[in-house]
Amino acid sequence: MRALNGGCLIAPGVLLLADCFGGFVWRVDLSATGGPAAADVWLAHPSMEHDPLSTVKPPQPGINGVRYAERTHHLYYTSTARRLFMRVPVDPDTLDPAGAPEHVGGGTMADDFCLDEDAGVAYVTTHRQNTLDRVLLDGPPDQPRDIVLGDPLDLRLLGPSSIAWGRGPGEYGRVAYLITDGGTTAPPPDGRARRSKVLRMELAR
Repeated sequence: MRALNGGCLIAPGVLLLADCFGGFVWRVDLSATGGPAAADVWLAHPSMEHDPLSTVKPPQPGINGVRYAERTHHLYYTSTARRLFMRVPVDPDTLDPAGAPEHVGGGTMADDFCLDEDAGVAYVTTHRQNTLDRVLLDGPPDQPRDIVLGDPLDLRLLGPSSIAWGRGPGEYGRVAYLITDGGTTAPPPDGRARRSKVLRMELAR
């Protein structure tokens, strides 16, 4: 493993983990009895690779965030260096890839995201671009960018990274928790980083 980044549970005891500089996804099967786990490469694809020739500092990861859509049996993932939002079908019985990765959207240096399968959208953080974007899960690959927060720049949202839905009643698809680095990776125009934060946001559908 070179650099583990995003991860998600796709079945009881089965994890998929993004190796953001290796350029592939690991499958980890946990032991039901507490013994050693088993790990194998689940999928490698050019869309998951980082860009070794990029001059952006620090080096940007390839595959980054990963989330599993249980209803449609797709693994969605971002690829930061490639500016892609992708998905790959998953066989619900074997949990193996069931087809080639598909281009869902892109054009931003996306980091992590959360899925709202009820509304058919993903809320995607753009770490270096300081926004939260909404992407249609079944939209065309060239769908226009839909910025929910961060345009104009909101200093509370500098360096947005991981995002997840709240677990309280009625919070799925409405209440999200998001962490920021305060602009330490990509400083704002004034060059001054702020404190990192945990933000709670209520989103309107």
